[in-house]
Parts: sequence; structure tokens; C-alpha cells
Amino acid sequence: MAGALVELRDVTRSFPGPPEVQALKAVNLTVRAGDYVSVVGPSGSGKSTMLNVLGLVDRPSVGEYLLGGVRTGDLDEAGRSALRASRIGFVFQAFHLLPRRTVLENVLLPMLYSGTPRAQREERALAALERVGMSHRLGASPATLSGGERQRVAVARAVVTRPALLLADEPTGNLDEDTTADVMGLLEELNGDGISVVVITHDADVADRADRALRIAGGRLSEVR
Repeated sequence: MAGALVELRDVTRSFPGPPEVQALKAVNLTVRAGDYVSVVGPSGSGKSTMLNVLGLVDRPSVGEYLLGGVRTGDLDEAGRSALRASRIGFVFQAFHLLPRRTVLENVLLPMLYSGTPRAQREERALAALERVGMSHRLGASPATLSGGERQRVAVARAVVTRPALLLADEPTGNLDEDTTADVMGLLEELNGDGISVVVITHDADVADRADRALRIAGGRLSEVR
């Protein structure tokens, strides 16, 4: 489909048993550039599996995944890794910052794999941290940051490579209500810059902020609005 960033075409992901489990069942999804999509569903519904497929961490058992028009099923692992590093940013519930690296070092790290020229890396990392309001903590250890500050650094790390797609997995799961609002506001600003955002969440309030709301249950995806 012209203009689509993400296309899942009849994607099924099965895990061997016994009994065999179909975590995703004939899922079809199109995400265009600049879309802001939430995916909600109960535990065990297939949310994590879909995130792993979208993030090129896992492969469909059946069906096709196209990212920016590239048929990802045709790529070897090196090709998938290169595409993931250049086109996708990740934000996780548990932040996943490296504890022995400073804030700045954590944000510099993804550019080692994305092909960003060495001469541009520090400037881009500083700009990303400025954008999320964390330029005053460049030399800090993640252990000294609050949960909200850690998530802001994680967002800076996710977008420093200028990805087309940002995948956020329960990004507010460890945050209080006020900090949740701050982080979601930041994701919405980034979406306003043209980044496609897909938020996987169990929080109805977080899901409601998206322009499109999807629900997954029993491995089947449906559009709520």
C-alpha cells in the first residue's frame, strides 16, 4: 500500500507445543507515517508478540511484514538488525538504561549501530537530551535519576537515530500519574514531528490519547476507533 510505513499482512505467529499456541492470528495492520496508535489487551493476548514482530526481534510464522516497503522476511539477521537500528526506536517499561554508563553515553550508544557518522553523534545526543529536558544531567548515572527522568533519557536514546517508527512497550508502567502525563506529552510532541508512534499499554487513559486505538485479544487484532 503506497505511503504505508508498517504493513502486517495476514501475520500469524505460532509457538510449538504441545499444544501449539497461536499468539497472533491472521493479523492485518497498516501504520502510516505520522500515525499515533495504541494497542491494548489483557495479559497473554499477543501484545508482546506483536511488538516483537514489529520491532524485528521475532519473525512471523505465516504472512508478511513490510517496513517502509521492505519485505522483512527476505532479509537475513544482519539485514534485519541494520533495518531495526536505522528505522525503529524502542521505549520500555523498565527503561533498560546501562547502569555503568552516564546519561550521555546511554544516548550515544544506539548511533554505533545505526550508521550515524562519528562526527555527528555527540551533537545529536546532546540535541536529543535537550529535547527531553535532560541536558542538565549528562554525566549522571541512571541510578541517581527518578523514574520519570530515566524514561526521558530512554526516549532520547530511542529517537537519537531519527527513527521512522517508535515502539513504546508499557512506557508509563513504572511511573506515577503526573510523570505519566509528562512522558506521554513528550511522545505526542515527537509524533507531531512526524515519527509514527505505536504504544502497547494496559492503561486505558494512555490508550485513549492515541489517534487510533486497537485491541488485541486471543491473538486477533481489531480497530476500536
